[in-house]
Amino acid sequence: MKKKYYYLLILFVVFLNHSLLFSQTQHTQHSNHVSTEVIFGLLEIPFLAIALVFSFLTASKLKGGKFGAGMKLLAWGFVVMALGHLHMQIAHIFNYNFFKNIFGNTLGNYIWFFALILTWGLSALGFYKIYKASKI
Repeated sequence: MKKKYYYLLILFVVFLNHSLLFSQTQHTQHSNHVSTEVIFGLLEIPFLAIALVFSFLTASKLKGGKFGAGMKLLAWGFVVMALGHLHMQIAHIFNYNFFKNIFGNTLGNYIWFFALILTWGLSALGFYKIYKASKI
């Protein structure tokens, strides 16, 4: 199969998956059935855990240095991201928003925003350090 057909196939699968997911959530919104959105959200958690483990293992194998420092920043960015995704799944499944219930609506939104900025900042700085180290 030619390369351009792979892109069309991927686009079709993504569109089909999105259409099926949307129709599934529309029909099961008020029922007790577990939707595919919830299942995919729960499947995301073990993969985030695997990414965390291997990012810290990789950072420790690099034993510091420029690459190790960048990988360690990425790993900590993944920690914040994993906690954020866990929080989103708890809020979605159990309808319990930890930040808003503990800190209030306004401060909870600011803390959530800060967590997003922290994740992006740590990841960007880690990638930048790795990029700078690779330009040797």
